[in-house]
Amino acid sequence: MVGNKKRKGSKTAVNIVLGIICFIWLLPTLGLFISSFRPAADILQTGWWKVFPHQEWTAGESIQLSKDVDLRQPIEVKGKTYTDDQLKAGVTVDGNRLMWENRRARTLNIQEQGWKTTPDLTLENYKNVLSGKEYKLKEADGSEKVQKGSGLSQAFWNTLTIAVPATVIPVLIASFAAYAFAWLRFPGRKTLFVTIIAMLVIPIQVALIPVLKDYTALGLNGSYLGIWLAHTAFGLPLVTYFMYNFISQLPKDLFESAFMDGASHFTIFSRLILPLSVPALASIGIFQFLWVWNDYLVSLIFIGSQPSVQVMSMKIADLVGSRGNDWHLLTSAAFISMLMPLAIFFLLQKYFVRGLMGGSIKG
Repeated sequence: MVGNKKRKGSKTAVNIVLGIICFIWLLPTLGLFISSFRPAADILQTGWWKVFPHQEWTAGESIQLSKDVDLRQPIEVKGKTYTDDQLKAGVTVDGNRLMWENRRARTLNIQEQGWKTTPDLTLENYKNVLSGKEYKLKEADGSEKVQKGSGLSQAFWNTLTIAVPATVIPVLIASFAAYAFAWLRFPGRKTLFVTIIAMLVIPIQVALIPVLKDYTALGLNGSYLGIWLAHTAFGLPLVTYFMYNFISQLPKDLFESAFMDGASHFTIFSRLILPLSVPALASIGIFQFLWVWNDYLVSLIFIGSQPSVQVMSMKIADLVGSRGNDWHLLTSAAFISMLMPLAIFFLLQKYFVRGLMGGSIKG
């Protein structure tokens, strides 16, 4: 009984901690989602939580004081006296708030507290982000010219064009390598495997300049092939290690039976390993896709920031600007950039936990 109570207590504590973590993660996401639909003026003036019903002071009756009132002395209002500092900050009287409306004109306002909401939402932010915002420019002759900026559409397809091959290629190559390291015996196998794993601790920034020089010599810089190869090379160590942990724990009897039936290594890999490794492939595929989709540095170095090849992360960084302008567009763009990773995660979530746990328990 005591053991069961302890287990229930620990389980409840774990659930509470997980609930708090989920709440902390979801709260800013909710704020980002709501802000993406709010007009620019509302974002600059009030917080996103103002769209929900909340209590707020609203202007009510105005009181005009005499022009001769000395603000350095106690000010009498309806039989009570207040200081100038109190009226500047606002003083509560009988449930209402009394404060200056126009100090120079000696005008006070009695504000009433009530429930209010600012549900003004618009799709204009998403329209401007996807198709481009229109700007009115004045010409030298005084006429106005409407110029349309570039939207996220091109950057979205550029990012998708980079992310899909840069996810499939390293996962496929790493699966072949993991099978070889797990079940084939060849000279230098352990040394080569340790070398690949050691590459996990090498920072990407160390390899950028040498690889860039080779790319320039080979003419790969600024091409999709170059960025695919770069992401493949940088992602292979982790993907290989992850897939090795899963494939090495598969039952040995499967391979022995396949060999007895005359199956080749390629047949075993394609007919047995890949179908059994779907959870692991989905899990590491999610990680690789998220890394490539949110990448900024590698894309900037190997493909550049030209509008024709610019990725989402670069385009969103341009929206921020040096002065943090257009927050209403930035929130919409940020949420659009989240949609694809979220869709990939929810489509593959049934394999995610199974893939992460694969190889952790023998038997």
